[in-house]
Amino acid sequence: MSNAPVDHGRRRFLTIATSVVGAVGAVGAAVPFIASWNPSEKAKQAGAPVSANISKLEPGQLIRVEWRGKPVWVVKRTPEMLESLVTTEPNLRDPNSDEEGQQPGYAKNRHRSKKPEIFVAVGICTHLGCSPTYKMSDFDAHVSGIASGFFCPCHGSTYDMAGRVFSGVPAPKNLMIPPYMFEDDNNLIIGKDEGVA
Repeated sequence: MSNAPVDHGRRRFLTIATSVVGAVGAVGAAVPFIASWNPSEKAKQAGAPVSANISKLEPGQLIRVEWRGKPVWVVKRTPEMLESLVTTEPNLRDPNSDEEGQQPGYAKNRHRSKKPEIFVAVGICTHLGCSPTYKMSDFDAHVSGIASGFFCPCHGSTYDMAGRVFSGVPAPKNLMIPPYMFEDDNNLIIGKDEGVA
């Protein structure tokens, strides 16, 4: 056993250095662990709101936007299309959109939209998940006397220009209306409601 004097300065330095290295190591291990709790970029993008520029949308035209991996239709309805919403009602399964969860509260109206001329809907048939076809002017081949609508070629389901399902077809519900808002007159944000963060 040595009787050498104890160097308190060195001991203090080693204690502090060891504590600092240990703290850095703990933070280095904790950061990736805590970061793993956050959703991946792919998951964030899958649920993130998307923008659609509708400034060049012509009357009767449909554009498709992808949101959460689903096709979302944006249609600028013509005055004739809006008038047809009244004439289709006697032939619809749910003309008043009473089925819960099919649209936000602001879309529970005849035209199922915030602005009558702009229709926004998830383009997936409520029967088996096929994507219906937009029939701008030859829909009467599927529903007599109605010029425009959506037809699902897989099993013959038909929807009017507000995405309301006709009676007597396989689809049980109206097309889903996603949450959306108008950023301004030319831009639409799908997946986000006004006042909701």
